Parts: sequence; C-alpha cells; structure tokens
Amino acid sequence: MKKKIFALVLAAACPAFARAGAAPSSQLAGLAASLGKALGDRPGLKLAVLQFPYVGGAASAGPAVIQERLTTELAQNKKLTLVERALLDKVMQELKLEASGAIDEAAVKRLGKQLGADAIVTGTLSDLKDGGTEVNARVVETVTGRILAAASAVVRKDWADSPVPPKPARKDFGGKPLVQVAILLDTSNSMDGLINQARTQLWKIVNELVTAEKSGSRPVIEVALYEYGNTALSQKNGWIRQVTPFTTDLDKVSTELFSLKTNGGDEYCGQVIGDAVDGLKWSPRNDVYKAIFIAGNEPFTQGQVPFRNSVEEAKAKGIFVNTIFCGPRQEGIAEQWKAGADLADGDYANIDQSLQGYAVAAPQDDKIAELSARLNDTYIAYGTSGEQRLKAKESSLSLAKGAGAAVMAERGAYQAAPAAARADASWDMISALDSGAMQQKDIREDQLPENLRRMDKTDQEKYIAAKLALRKKITAEINALQSERKTYLAAQEGKQASPATLDAAMISAIHRQASERGYNFQK
Repeated sequence: MKKKIFALVLAAACPAFARAGAAPSSQLAGLAASLGKALGDRPGLKLAVLQFPYVGGAASAGPAVIQERLTTELAQNKKLTLVERALLDKVMQELKLEASGAIDEAAVKRLGKQLGADAIVTGTLSDLKDGGTEVNARVVETVTGRILAAASAVVRKDWADSPVPPKPARKDFGGKPLVQVAILLDTSNSMDGLINQARTQLWKIVNELVTAEKSGSRPVIEVALYEYGNTALSQKNGWIRQVTPFTTDLDKVSTELFSLKTNGGDEYCGQVIGDAVDGLKWSPRNDVYKAIFIAGNEPFTQGQVPFRNSVEEAKAKGIFVNTIFCGPRQEGIAEQWKAGADLADGDYANIDQSLQGYAVAAPQDDKIAELSARLNDTYIAYGTSGEQRLKAKESSLSLAKGAGAAVMAERGAYQAAPAAARADASWDMISALDSGAMQQKDIREDQLPENLRRMDKTDQEKYIAAKLALRKKITAEINALQSERKTYLAAQEGKQASPATLDAAMISAIHRQASERGYNFQK
C-alpha cells in the first residue's frame, strides 16, 4: 500500500511519470541529480555502479538495465568519475563477487581498492502494481562502509523478466553465508534481570553461531538490538527504540547492552516486532537464517498494532519469530506469547530472569581472559574510523572484565574466531590481513596511524609482520583452550538440569532453525 501511495504522489508531482510515453532514463535523471547534490562536497569522487537486484531475488533484465542507465545519468555530472562497466565486471569476477546482490564491508573495501573507487552505488528494485518500478539507491564509501547519499525514484518498467531460468541462490557477502538476529528486550521496571542476562550471555550466544557451517563456510553474523516498554523513551514511537541496526560490530552491541536502563512503561510487542521487520535491512534471500527474539513479561496483546499482523509480515520475509516470556510457562501461554511464536514457525520459551549472574565457571576461563586482553595489543587502527573503533573495542573489553572471567572467556573466544577478523577488517589492518580482505601490497600510506607513517618501509613491514604473527599465536592458543572449555562445560551441564536462562532459550531455537536453513553445528 505504501508503495502505491508513493507512486501516486510521484505521478502527481511529476506528470512525466504518469504518461505512458515517459522515458525511463529521464525518470532516473532526478535520482542521479539527488545523489549528485548529496555528494556535492566531494568533487572528483570515483564511483562504481553495481547492478540493482530485485527485493526477493526475481530474475529479470531490470538490475542490469538500471545499472547501465544510472551510470549514464551519473556520468553527466562532471564532478564525478564513473568506473567503466567492463572493468567493474572483470574485477567482480576476479574477486568472486556476485554481480547483483549484497556484499559486506570487507568486500566493498576490496572492490574499492581493486577499482580505485572511492564509493560504490548500490540499491534494490521493487515492481509496483501500476507498471512502475521503485528504485532505491545508496552511495557507500569503500573505506568506511558509510552511506554518503541515498535517494529513491519510481520509473516505468520497460524491460522483461528474464526468460532464462534463474541462477541457483547465491550466498550474501561475497560468498559467505549470512545470519541475521534481532534481539528485542523489554526494558520496563521489572526487567533488570533480563537485561543483565543479555549483557553476560551475548558472547556465549554468538559463539554458538560462529561454530555453524554451511557449504564449507562460516557465516557472517549480524545482530540488531531494540528496547521497548520504557517510559524514558518517546511515547510517540510507542516507547520503542532501535538501539543498533544490523551490525557485525558485536562489541558495539555489547557496549549498548551495558548502557540500557530500566523504567516503567507499556510493552507493545506487536509494534516493536513490526518496527524490527520494517526498520531493519533484512536480506531478501531465502538461504539466510533470519530470526527475531523478543523477551518480556506483559501480555503479548498490548498496544494498537495487532501482534498477528506483525508476525505474519515477518513470516512472509522468511523471519523466525521467537518469544521468551519472563515468568511461569503457563502464564506466558495464556498471555499469547506462544501464539506469537507459532505464527512464524518460531520457538516459545519461558525463563527465570532472577538468575541475573548465572554462569558456569571453567578452569580455562582465566587463561582465555588473559589472552583476550593481550589481543588488544595486536590491532593496528587503519583508515578514518580506525582509532575510534579501537577505543570502542577497549571499552567493550573493560565492560567484559567487570562482568567476570566467564564473560571475558566467551568474548575472547569470539575475538579469536574468523568471524571477528572479518568484522574488524574494515578498520584493523591485522584483521584485514589475517582474514584475506587485504594484501600487504594494498596497504595505503595515508591510511596508516601516525607512528607507522614515521617508519621507513622496511621497519613498517617488520612491525606489521610481528603484530600479525602475535595475533595468529594468541588466537591459536585461545581456540585450543576454548575447545577444552566447551568439552568441560558440556560435561558439567550434563550433570544438572539446564537453567531457564536467556542464552539457553536462544541457543535451543538457533540450533533448530538454522539447521532448517542448511547450517551444521560443531559438537
């Protein structure tokens, strides 16, 4: 309905769109002008325009048509430089990147380096019922992954859907499988125990995901965080706040969890689920594990937005909705929490939020915690955001220390995993080299920290090599200890009933649902 209204408004404002004879290229001129205006303070910017895939992955000539026409329109702006289509296609093939689809920050950075491009133009297409196609475009900086400009337009569809059979589904992020998890937490007055469990158990939950494997690859993990039911938030927004959008920076998610405060309010489950479904950039692909976990203790029916509408919308996008009631199981069922999970093939669980500091200690915890702290000595801040991201990582480390050795150990185990190196490759040179996102020959002098810029080339190379060797040594030690630790914890947990905690509820659901999407988990 929103798309139809958008198309009608555009037709009224631009009669050229309403006329059947309007040229689609001219309709893209306004889009190109909007992007160019937003980039006005960046003269000489070199852009590479990717294909614009259909939301839902429909096979069509549209992605290539829009790519070609938008490239032509942007080329009219003499302040911009456009990468030739043939060169772009060649580099995409060399890097084994899909021509039409999502790529992560590390792949964007690699693409930018190979092409010498400052930014890429990407986006999506959505066909409307009136014969138009909505085009959503974004300009993404290759060094930082930051969105520099965004604009939308509706064009007349004058191309055909592809007559050839669609290619087999490809994975997101340059060949890596993808996991997207949105966590929705009730932060009303009585929820301090829930929030503390989330703070102390996040890394344990994430470490289950990093052991997953699909088609021989470990997944890229994105986590988003919402809070709801807190009267310190805006009443206009239904006492709901998106704390973080989807991000691979899990230190940021952890830090934000520690900043949450509880306060009394109305808990609108249907509305916060709807906000998460509409407000997050969910992958359109059906081979991605996508899940919402919502936790709280009030009736699931509160608010003006019916939970059934929001949950059914989530299911239509292939998102599992899992509900976690903080209280007795039968009470949660009576208050419709199980009904919400059942609608989107999710799991219902109840937890005891009074178990605020629950954690099983392992003999390996202290050593892993010590090694985790030493990992911070192996980072080399790179690019414009490097120093800021390094300080944020140090802050996250400090918060984990305060939560105890078990939490430090879980965080350390994640930091030693390949997923962490991929996530940090956009700002940490050692992670970029370790993960393969960057080669030694690709290092740019102007992106180095000041202490390295003062060194001669030989000393630079020795310094970087030493940091990389130390990183490999520490991560190998942590991985070996984590393997022993998991064996120990499994034996301890086998001797007693599993506690009804947030991590237990989430991990159980993750194992079942991700398996349905083709993932296998290490024992």
